[in-house]
Amino acid sequence: MTTSDDMLELSNGMQHTCTGSARSEDAPFSRVRAFEYLDALNAQQRLAVEHGIGAYGTDAHGPLLVIAGAGSGKTNTLAYRVAHLVYTGADPQRILLLTFSRRAAQEMERRAGQILNRVLGAGGTQQAATFPWAGTFHGVGARLLREYASRIGLHAYFTILDRGDAEDLLNLERHALGLSATKTRFPKKEMCIAIYSRVVNSGAPLQDVLERTFPWCASWEAELKGLFERYVGAKQKQNVLDYDDLLLYWAHMLKEPALARDIGGRFDHVLVDEYQDTNRLQADILLGMKPDGGGVTVVGDDAQSIYAFRAATVRNILDFPQLFQPPAQVVTLERNYRSVQPILDASNAVMDLAAERFTKNLWTERLSQQKPWLVAVRDEADQARYVVEEVLEQREAGVALKSQAVLFRSSNHSAQLELELLRCGIPFKKFGGLKFLEAAHIKDVLSVLRWADNPRNRLAGFRAVQLLPAVGPKTASKLLDTLDESGGSSMSVMESFKMPPSAIEDWSAFLAAFRSLRAPNWPAELETIIRWYQPQLQRIYEDAMVREGDLVQLQHIASTYSSRERFLTEMTLDPPDGTSDLAGEPQRDDDYLILSTIHSAKGQEWKVVHILNVVDGCIPSDLATGTTEEIEEERRLLYVAMTRAKDALHLIVPQRFFVRQQSAYGDRHNYGLRSRFVPDELTKLFECCAWPMAAQVTEVSASPYAAPVDVGERIRELWR
Repeated sequence: MTTSDDMLELSNGMQHTCTGSARSEDAPFSRVRAFEYLDALNAQQRLAVEHGIGAYGTDAHGPLLVIAGAGSGKTNTLAYRVAHLVYTGADPQRILLLTFSRRAAQEMERRAGQILNRVLGAGGTQQAATFPWAGTFHGVGARLLREYASRIGLHAYFTILDRGDAEDLLNLERHALGLSATKTRFPKKEMCIAIYSRVVNSGAPLQDVLERTFPWCASWEAELKGLFERYVGAKQKQNVLDYDDLLLYWAHMLKEPALARDIGGRFDHVLVDEYQDTNRLQADILLGMKPDGGGVTVVGDDAQSIYAFRAATVRNILDFPQLFQPPAQVVTLERNYRSVQPILDASNAVMDLAAERFTKNLWTERLSQQKPWLVAVRDEADQARYVVEEVLEQREAGVALKSQAVLFRSSNHSAQLELELLRCGIPFKKFGGLKFLEAAHIKDVLSVLRWADNPRNRLAGFRAVQLLPAVGPKTASKLLDTLDESGGSSMSVMESFKMPPSAIEDWSAFLAAFRSLRAPNWPAELETIIRWYQPQLQRIYEDAMVREGDLVQLQHIASTYSSRERFLTEMTLDPPDGTSDLAGEPQRDDDYLILSTIHSAKGQEWKVVHILNVVDGCIPSDLATGTTEEIEEERRLLYVAMTRAKDALHLIVPQRFFVRQQSAYGDRHNYGLRSRFVPDELTKLFECCAWPMAAQVTEVSASPYAAPVDVGERIRELWR
């Protein structure tokens, strides 16, 4: 899919090249002339790119906040700033670029490199610039923790637990405390780890987190505190870290003045993408490294802050300028390269009603006479039929299915539509599904590698040993206890351990494969383990043939890494999206309709977008109206959904929809009132209609709520 940033780069033609020797220290005039390549940017983008950079190099400059509206060329602007810093003398080795996915970091590095290659004439004997410190917060954190491990009480060979493994380890401590046998319902492992993660990332006390976000668990505060203490102790004993630890340890390192100076001093420039998605811990890390804001650039859009459920807070970007004295420079990107103007007019109007925001008014040169559609339908069945009819009509008009998307607040909102698409034979892909590392057969193989990489990783050893036939939890625990008593994973201890008679032959085969891991030979060692695992795969799983495809993919991925440690770290921090057998990718059709939650759609764009259930109770969700902050995030969700559309946008309002939930009222039908985020005064910006045209559909009614209704409080009362 081509993004608006790609289109901006292509549309500008990239025709500006520099003349003369850009690096010549005695030719300042040619250096100034070389800045002609910035003519590819609009005025606001260029202001952001050139902040603190003079004609002869990087000047000492304060912090910069770039408010980048949807489709405004944010990625391109940031890439140009990185390239311009290097071109004017900054050392790429001393630039820290933080993103929220490894793919985004790689894309940023690629674009900046292309710009530098073009301007400097690289491509012949000249080597392109590389940015070794471009990565995610968690990836960079893992790297720094390994480098500074000896100074903070860590072993450098620590293992990183994925979410599933972290839940399992916490569950062992939960069971050891007897909390799995309580007569009243203690939170399950998934809920416990969610609470723990929220406390760590938000920096809020456990009591506040429970009262505000998990009120049904508040009575267990003392038990949860004891459980989390045991969980932390177990991680430290086994030399393992979870995702949250990668940020937590990094933040605590920076509280030591000497370490903070050392780490912060390694980087002249720190650039953070998608700053509106950062949590309190990530903001503390940034300030810990650069307390005066020198060399700091953060880019984001407060109107697209929609991840509070991950502990992200819009306050980070709203309060950023005032953290420094003098305040940070603010540059706003308002020109949109994605959508036609009527879509932007409606989107701007929705955000104009926000309680607090950075003022911006998106505009574009892409004019159109067609307003976005506001469509009233009778029920969810008609909603599904309307979408199918419009999708097929667009396809006949030349718009590929892949260029169309249906967005919704919650994944279950698309159930009726999915049935209709199947009935009509329209292929689709729904974003979500089983993640690669959540597949049992992948976890099996990785557990063996992780155990070899970190002998103290009891969780990995417990899973690996039980892959053998006739070996259960009792035998596995006994083996691990024996190894703990011996002080490590001694091969002699493992070889002398008495396995059940029926497991001796398989144990010998395992030891032979495991012994080969002691001599690093990557990626051949993974091939050895997979060969050993093949009989176990055939024995354990009925669909072994399908799962073998994932093992081939795993080997291919492994071949791109230089070491086992690097492979295990990157696979945990940024795994592939899905398994070959369960990811939901259409097998025969190369064109398919996109179905996606709004959260998953952020950063994407399509020619035609349909938004389902634009009614109160869905957008905003009736579970997210307890506070003003929750309602404002729901408003931003609708804004994000609307700004994904390039040419056509449909907001659909069913008059009757089914609600399935656990409540005092059970499952019920609701009668739809148009979302409060599209009040009557905004309807002039839409083409309002009813579908089907011949049906008696009630006129689209606006939500009557003038002020937040504390539905969340009512629901919380049910648990008290």
